[in-house]
Amino acid sequence: MARSAEFVVGVDSSTQATKVLVVDPADGRVVREARRSHPEGTEVDPRAWWDALAGALGEVGTDDVAAIGVAGQQHGMVLLDDAGEPVRDALLWNDTRSAPDAQALIEELGGPAAWAEAVGTVPVASITATKLRWTSRAEPDVAERARRVMLPHDWLTWRLCGSPDEATTDRGDASGTGYWSTVSGDYRPDLLEMAFGRTLRVPRVAEPAEVVGRTSDGLAVSAGTGDNAGAALAIGPGPGEVVVSIGTSGTVFTGHDRPTTDASGAVAGFADARGGFLPLVATLNAARVLGVGARLLGVEPDGFDELALAAEPGAGGLVLLPYLDGERTPDRPQAQGRYVGLTTTSGTRENLARATVEGMLCGLADGVDAMTAQGVPARRALLIGGGSRSRAVAELAPDVLGVPVEVLAAQEYVALGAARQAAWALHGEEPGWTVTRETTREVSDPAAAEQVRARYADVREGKAP
Repeated sequence: MARSAEFVVGVDSSTQATKVLVVDPADGRVVREARRSHPEGTEVDPRAWWDALAGALGEVGTDDVAAIGVAGQQHGMVLLDDAGEPVRDALLWNDTRSAPDAQALIEELGGPAAWAEAVGTVPVASITATKLRWTSRAEPDVAERARRVMLPHDWLTWRLCGSPDEATTDRGDASGTGYWSTVSGDYRPDLLEMAFGRTLRVPRVAEPAEVVGRTSDGLAVSAGTGDNAGAALAIGPGPGEVVVSIGTSGTVFTGHDRPTTDASGAVAGFADARGGFLPLVATLNAARVLGVGARLLGVEPDGFDELALAAEPGAGGLVLLPYLDGERTPDRPQAQGRYVGLTTTSGTRENLARATVEGMLCGLADGVDAMTAQGVPARRALLIGGGSRSRAVAELAPDVLGVPVEVLAAQEYVALGAARQAAWALHGEEPGWTVTRETTREVSDPAAAEQVRARYADVREGKAP
């Protein structure tokens, strides 16, 4: 079907919502956008994502659209039967019930180093392979009906293409499964069978600029990717620049020219959406830590920022360990958050706010350190995500992270990356869009920051009095 269309669509199917951008492929300008919420929880019927996508596309309209790409939350397990129907709700990345299964899989292959060398990543509860093991162990009747496994973006792309016999994925998202290797560039069916007890059909890994199918009304569909790879595709961090995303989760990532194999498990050796690599550190707790702090103090976000900035560095010795809902990095799925160092002197509203911001940032700073330990340079941080809009976060981040910080303009970078990929697939050439960098802040007080990090490390390792 011929189309006299000029725009492309990028989709971000995240944990919380579907966000759709209609973008001009000539310059990356967003011309229309829409959003639909997803059900809450760590397991969701994937058909809710499809309904949200259909609703958002209906709102923006696609009569003048030529291509579409989907970036989605990584790791989610979508199991389908012979008829292509879900056999259970999808288990999402932030579902931690498979933590014991992650440990069992690590031991069965011979330890963390064996996994890092095999696929680039040491399994934690978020990784898809661990969710497959949990399902086979805890729900054998459900597992028996399963014939295919997909990731959220795979499933949505497959549905957009009319549910053909062959599903597709991309390197970026496949690299978060635990059974596709950034080291070899291939699936590891032996690891899939180890996790699930038998093999399942998996999507074909498409090329970065491939058109993998068409929608019923003729839109070209690109391969899509995982959410972090989508954001990296939109931003295009330069040499020595790491993206620090402060959203529902916290992530530190950048493009790299070779795979990483971190046996400590801190750095996941993912692939990117361009054909390269995307070393990444992820934390479960980021922007919502700030929200909890604001609720505890009974203030709005602006008031919370004012309190945090009114306190001295180090918050009078008060430290927040921000593991509110367990943690992925470090791998402590059953952990809880706690304030340490509360005294009659440190116990002020200002110090509580400051400690909350510093604790959240220290968790991300650990991620920056882990990247550099793997030989990935980190000389500048690019802040994105809802948490980056906090004035306190923007002002404290350079000292805590230990590098200059640029806050990027507010934008749906995951959806923008998906749109960029759609334009690339449509025209055969990657667009030359650039993103706006709003503010730059330099490191101002490295000595005070060193004390903050040292105190946090003592609390993290249980060495604080």
